[in-house]
Formats: sequence, C-alpha cells, structure tokens
Amino acid sequence: MNDSIMSLLDKYHLIAAFAVIGLTMFVSHWMSKHLTANRLHGSAIAILIGLALAYFGGIYTGGDHGLADVSLFTGLGLMGGGMLRDLAIIATAYGVRFTEIKKAGMRGLVALFAGVLVSFLAGAVVAVGFGYTSAVDITTIAAGAVTYIVGPVTGATLGASSEVVALSIAAGLVKSILTMIATPMVARMIGLDNPRSAMIFGGLIGTTSGVAAGLAATDARLVPYGAMTATFYTGLGILLAPTVLFLGVRLFF
Repeated sequence: MNDSIMSLLDKYHLIAAFAVIGLTMFVSHWMSKHLTANRLHGSAIAILIGLALAYFGGIYTGGDHGLADVSLFTGLGLMGGGMLRDLAIIATAYGVRFTEIKKAGMRGLVALFAGVLVSFLAGAVVAVGFGYTSAVDITTIAAGAVTYIVGPVTGATLGASSEVVALSIAAGLVKSILTMIATPMVARMIGLDNPRSAMIFGGLIGTTSGVAAGLAATDARLVPYGAMTATFYTGLGILLAPTVLFLGVRLFF
C-alpha cells in the first residue's frame, strides 16, 4: 500500500507538492491555535517550516532549489513558481468591492509611494551600515526591503551577485514575517478595522503575503482590500527600484 502511494506521488509531482503544502498548512494552523493561541498566524509558521525544509533539502541534495531537488518533491518547484503565485495574488481581487476602493482615493495613492520610498530608504541605510558601497548592491538589498519579489527582480535587472540577491530575499522575508506577527497586535491601535484603512495599510507595508496573513488574523473580510493595494505596491516597486531609485543611489555612490 505504501509502495503504491509513493509510486503515485513520484509519478505525479504536482499532486505530491499539494500534499506537502496541505500537510504543512494543517500543522502550522494547529501549532498557531494550540501553541500560540493564534497570536502567531499559521501562515508565518508555515513560512518558517518551509524555510527549514528548503534548508535541509539543500543540505541533503547539495542542490540549489531546496526540497524541490528531491525527486519526490520536484513539483514544489512548479507550485512555488511565479505562475501559481501570481494566480493566487490576482484571485484575492475578486473579493473586493470597488465602491470601497474609491473611498481610499488620494490617500491610497500616497500610501503606495510613501510605503515604497520609506522601505527602500530603510533598506539602503542598513546596506550602507553593513559596509556595502556599490550602487547595484545597495539598490538590490534596499529593493528586498520593499518586498522579497522586488529584490530579486531588481538584482537580476542590475546584474547583482547571487549573494546580494539572496540577502534581498532574506530582507523581504523578515519583513513579511514581522508583518504577519505584528498586524493583529497593533490593528486596534491604528484603527485597522475597515476596508479603507486596510487598503492604506496594504499600500504602506506592501508585502502581499505578510499583509494578507496579518489581516486574516485580524479580520478575514479585510484581506482582499489590503492584498489588492499590496499587489500594486509590488508592481510600483518593480517599476521604481531598478530605474528611478537606482539612479538616485548612484548620485551618492
């Protein structure tokens, strides 16, 4: 019986990937509920488990793609790729009421630009503080502070080294996890209880996964609104980081 299941999973890699992700999410939400009283959202725990599995998968295989280098789990490479990721992000928009979007108005637009610029500046300061002097390196790491998607896109565009790109992804992941953890804790203090504030919050913070998970732990009805502006934030960051912001960094380095 076990041999038949293993043979089936080895043949249909994407099914195996869904099984691994489903089991990971089940364990993560169980841990969130029973070990942290929902203070740490299940999505944050799932990301930590995913990073650990990728690390040990890389050590075991000596490869570059973590657990996806194990033949049984090669479907994770497809499932975790850009196609399904972008489909999941776009799907969140279907829960949005456009009447609520109009209410954000200019404040939502200002939040988008302010969020990208503040995150980029903070990342640039940290990069300089750790001794980076190349405009390409500083821009890539700073772009990672915008989101872990903007970082590698910027690094690939500017020709940054793989080590610097990895740092930019790490910066974005830290931001995402902190957003997941902190959002439900501060939601009441900042008035994060309606679609308008959720859109502004998504525009300021920007990390789609962190905003979505944090809002899910706060009020699931707010997720589509925050995720929508966070998605625009990612697009804006990809447009600005390797062009305008890079040129700005080059003026000083």
